[in-house]
Amino acid sequence: MTDIKPARALLSVSDKTGLLDFAKALAAHGVELISTGGTARALAEAGLKVTDVATLTGFPEMMDGRLKTLHPNVHGGLLMVRGNAEHEKAAKDHGIASIDLLVVNLYPFEETLKKNAPHDEMIENIDVGGPAMIRGASKNHDFVTVVTDPSDYQYVLSALDKHGAIPKALREVLAAKAFARTSAYDAAIASYLARHIGESAFSWGAMSTSMKEVLRYGENPHQTGSLWLSADPRPGVASARQIQGKELSYNNINDTDAAFELVAEFDPSRTAACAIIKHANPCGVAEGANLADAYRRALASDPVSAFGGIIALNRALDAETATEIVKIFTEVIIAPDASDEAIKILGAKKNLRLLLTGGLPDPRAAGLTFKSVAGGLLMQSRDDAVVDDADLKVVTKRQPTNQELTDLLFAYRVVKHVKSNAIVFAKSAATVGIGAGQMSRVDAARIAVLKAEEIGRDAGAAELPTRGSVVASDAFFPFADGLITAAEAGATAAIQPGGSVKDQEVIEAADSRGMAMIMTGVRHFRH
Repeated sequence: MTDIKPARALLSVSDKTGLLDFAKALAAHGVELISTGGTARALAEAGLKVTDVATLTGFPEMMDGRLKTLHPNVHGGLLMVRGNAEHEKAAKDHGIASIDLLVVNLYPFEETLKKNAPHDEMIENIDVGGPAMIRGASKNHDFVTVVTDPSDYQYVLSALDKHGAIPKALREVLAAKAFARTSAYDAAIASYLARHIGESAFSWGAMSTSMKEVLRYGENPHQTGSLWLSADPRPGVASARQIQGKELSYNNINDTDAAFELVAEFDPSRTAACAIIKHANPCGVAEGANLADAYRRALASDPVSAFGGIIALNRALDAETATEIVKIFTEVIIAPDASDEAIKILGAKKNLRLLLTGGLPDPRAAGLTFKSVAGGLLMQSRDDAVVDDADLKVVTKRQPTNQELTDLLFAYRVVKHVKSNAIVFAKSAATVGIGAGQMSRVDAARIAVLKAEEIGRDAGAAELPTRGSVVASDAFFPFADGLITAAEAGATAAIQPGGSVKDQEVIEAADSRGMAMIMTGVRHFRH
């Protein structure tokens, strides 16, 4: 069958957005309404004629609402194949009437997860009857329309207004969306239970996503793009509240995520920090006495690349910092919060996007990352290692000074978020040279020095900015040449994972140049 005119609809929703208007419109089209619990009460209080599902099944809701729709009179009405003699005879013999439209959204498991609810509350928010009805109606979409998202009410009503019936093409789209919803819902539950019992292996099979929005295009204009949400309660760009500015692009989202994950490495109770990102790599990162100071110092690291960049802050955006930021063109600012005055200042820049997240992501939190490959999906646990937890070993004759140690830890926090091969020079808790994404580590060091030299010359610096700095490498130095390049540029101390067959050669090169060096035992490749 192509078009189906619904005669009976079963409505059972936890999210009652748009419900009453939708139900009233269905009733106006002559659709009989059946409902459950709170949904039935809401419809009746609105003056609509509604049949309680208990009347349909002959059983009252029981066991705290766990049992109400799991009955042949419900599932038979959804699954019956119209025109099939055997199905229709069974329905007639057992008093089962067809249900042509199912409107269900599930218990709010994902929302409950975001609230960090107790385990018992999480379990009670696992829907059983809803997914069963959705699957039955979706399987039988030749005859039944299933709606799981209030935003789709408009499409159903538009079809009824235009055709007096619901076309098969729309039923197919809604069925596919319904199966995607139950799949994501089950994955969220599986992932939660795996974390609860500590079995991380189970969570690798559980990927819960739902589409948030379709983007203008992907990485390039000829590509399509979309943003999907996961059940992970991690604060970030996907769940942030956009205060102002035009819609985010694919690249905006990717770069903003990189910026916010980086700045989250810096504890806001200890220091103010700012990260400026271009093309998923930091061009400037700094700590400061306050956010404005941190921003100015981060900007000084590479003011040319910072133009049109993404700014991430680890504290609430204030008016002083906002005033500084609007002096140059910036694409996106992301922060945990912002003052009313800061928001007002940014309001003059209508295209500047301001995102507020309500918190920072925990750099130590476990989780998964994904990347598509031809014919499959590459999955791994998040890089949740932080330098503060590393077993630091001084391997040179000279110990680092207190200032060098502070800068080494700072640089290692940053280099974790630079595309490999990565080299970061830092001085006084600010980057002064970054080499990213090179095929050889020595080239990454050379590029970092060249960039520092160029920026220092433009700023009228009396000496190379890397003089008196420290250097961090995301992976071991395979040869001494990368370290020697850093030493010749004026670096006095280095931090790296170690583990090369040439480690001793690298240590001797450091000793011969009076450098201090720390090995962390933790590599931070980022591809």
